[in-house]
Amino acid sequence: MIDTMNISILIVSGLVALSIFSSLLSFRIGAPLLLVFLCVGLIAGESGLGLHFDDVNAAYLIGNVALAVILFDSGFHTSVKAFRSAAWPAMSLASLGVFVTTAVVAVPVHFLLDLGWLESALMGAIASSTDAAAVFFLLRVGGIHVRDRVRSTLEVESGSNDPMAIFLTLTLVSLLGGQQSASIPHIVAEFGAQFGVGAVIGMAGGALIVFALNRMGFERGLQPLAAISLALVVFAVTGELHGSGFLAVYIAGLVAGNARINAPETMRRFQDGLTWLAQIVMFLTLGLLATPSEFPAFAPAALGIAAVLIFVARPLAVWLCLLPFGFNRNETAFVAWVGLRGSVSVLLSIVPMVAGLAHARDYFIIAFLVVLLSLGLQGWSIGAVARFLGQIVPKRIGPVERMELEIPGARHELVSYRVVADSLVARGHRLPRWAAPSLVVRDDKSYSAHAAGYLRAGDTAYLFARPERVPHLDRLFASVAPAAEADRQFFGDFALAPDIPMKELAQSYGLPVPVTDFEMTIAHWLIRELGHAPGTGDRVPLGEIELIVRALDWDDGISEVGLAVEPTPIDKPKLPLFQSRAELRGMVRRWFKKGTTQ
Repeated sequence: MIDTMNISILIVSGLVALSIFSSLLSFRIGAPLLLVFLCVGLIAGESGLGLHFDDVNAAYLIGNVALAVILFDSGFHTSVKAFRSAAWPAMSLASLGVFVTTAVVAVPVHFLLDLGWLESALMGAIASSTDAAAVFFLLRVGGIHVRDRVRSTLEVESGSNDPMAIFLTLTLVSLLGGQQSASIPHIVAEFGAQFGVGAVIGMAGGALIVFALNRMGFERGLQPLAAISLALVVFAVTGELHGSGFLAVYIAGLVAGNARINAPETMRRFQDGLTWLAQIVMFLTLGLLATPSEFPAFAPAALGIAAVLIFVARPLAVWLCLLPFGFNRNETAFVAWVGLRGSVSVLLSIVPMVAGLAHARDYFIIAFLVVLLSLGLQGWSIGAVARFLGQIVPKRIGPVERMELEIPGARHELVSYRVVADSLVARGHRLPRWAAPSLVVRDDKSYSAHAAGYLRAGDTAYLFARPERVPHLDRLFASVAPAAEADRQFFGDFALAPDIPMKELAQSYGLPVPVTDFEMTIAHWLIRELGHAPGTGDRVPLGEIELIVRALDWDDGISEVGLAVEPTPIDKPKLPLFQSRAELRGMVRRWFKKGTTQ
């Protein structure tokens, strides 16, 4: 008994350790890390090292718990600002987008696997959800800095579309198993109950978590454990009340993450580690459940289904869903490409096996192969595609580290900056009185601000500041003249103050600004023309120039505007697809005008 226990511990801990160490190789060769975790499970499985694991119920339980942890963390790290700016387009993708993807994918499944339309729709529903773990990893950990609105849309969509895919999958499984009425009113009522109950309990659960963390006086080491345990309680209670537990736990994380809680940095660090563990365990479990010897028979069909999903279903769904929200072609194309499939699809493919449906194993094998192809093709190329479509924001010098401090009656942060040679600070520019360094590290030695004197290139300065003042420090410590051509193209040839009246701009450059807009500031004019919350890199053409949002302040107002003397190629359409709403209106006008003149 003891020997068996030791061997089990050795196997599990060894696989987790192997996954962690394999991340070093992943970063070197640029492979999606979650694909590496999945492959480790495959290698350790029955066709590899010989570990036998076929308990679908255990795999489904482990996957659900891990996904609940990941979604709570996803919500916790999503700011209300990002959620608000991307809520409508993301929710459109998470609802209508899932339906469109399900319907389109069902077509190749029907013809390639010779399944009925209801069974084909089930395979489409299984493959319809983008994976929160994969998207969050690539956008937050993978070093890809894309435009604010695009990033927010992808993050909110990936965190909120799982409930819809899960609902569709469970509904179709119930219909195929004869456990549920096929009437439209019944399905609509079930849908409303799932999402209504999930949303209400999620908000209440998030408020409960905030109350517990702030009022119960937990020891700091127990606080994050209390939060995650309460999140799992929210997930389970919602499921028992026939609501969407995944939606509830995501909303609970969103509420808790945007509230003022005790020791937020401790919470974030704990959840980062726990989320990594959840991803590793889930992908290892799903990898162990698969049998590579079964793959060749299904490979051609899986390749065809993946091709339709990646190049037809996802792009069509994204274009239709984002059309009303003013996304340009390149933004739509990038959102369409970052439709990575991952653990959710494989987890949902276990549901038919748990329910004992015919062809249940086929769903799992097809889903597994589609996920491998998606992570391999889309995940590996996401950086190159982002650069091709002009979606990467050049990284600017900011704090090396930020740590929120709990000071009664005030909110301050400890920020650290590494001084670069051509920054204002390195050139002798005095720091504001409120930003005197508390500590300076120079040549591996620490000095007080008085002993260090003027800051030099290579120093690391630690300062206390209020959060709203950090953007001002960013400009003082940033490079004065970013030499890279990409930075000039993205942010414009020079900077303008956001409060300059449009009249002054029009007179200086001979721009076609209506007289009614003369008294508006550049910032207000940009926000009006954009039609949505501004993000770094957003640009609006005006005559022969472009005005560009260079920086935002603490309240997400525009703090710096760039001017490009000649329109840059950043936003020029790279593909003949994904016409925007304005472009479609122009095409209709031209066709109508052409028809009336003939």
